Amino acid sequence: MKPEKKKRQPKTRKQATILQLAEAPQTLAFRSFRHQCGAICFRLQGDVDVEVLLITSRDTGRWIVPKGWPMKGKTSSQSAAIEAYEEAGVHGKIGKKPVGRYTYLKSLDNGDVVPCVVELYTLAVTKTDEDFKEKGQRQSAWVATDEAARRVREVELKSFLAGFKPRKKGSRLLGPTSNN
Repeated sequence: MKPEKKKRQPKTRKQATILQLAEAPQTLAFRSFRHQCGAICFRLQGDVDVEVLLITSRDTGRWIVPKGWPMKGKTSSQSAAIEAYEEAGVHGKIGKKPVGRYTYLKSLDNGDVVPCVVELYTLAVTKTDEDFKEKGQRQSAWVATDEAARRVREVELKSFLAGFKPRKKGSRLLGPTSNN
């Protein structure tokens, strides 16, 4: 009798995990953090309810916020707004100052894993396009902040989303209220 052949699994990019740090602590010790820009895309439902937009990552399918690398000639907030449009098709008023940050491990195309810090900017969504660059490559969902916190994996992002409440000054949305 011939032994059963193992089915070949399709090649997928290795997902970065905390366990990789335990196996190779030099990942953090000898590499500086890379910088990314992210958008907390939100909309108000009625006068009180806030929904945030989550999208799935293309490689692992985990729930995340739109984010990406800084773009030459653009501010970090502009880069975050462009990423939100390219990844989710949303437009709106982007905050000029970061309202928070979180860290995670990014798996690069070459197989390396690098630590990243993502600066977060609020984006008050005013328009959604049906056609955008990464349409069909990701899922998206408008969810309450507590549901958003449950869906994302990064602990710092969970904490930020759980307490996220945009504040108003006049009719202008300014970003989250401080819980400190």
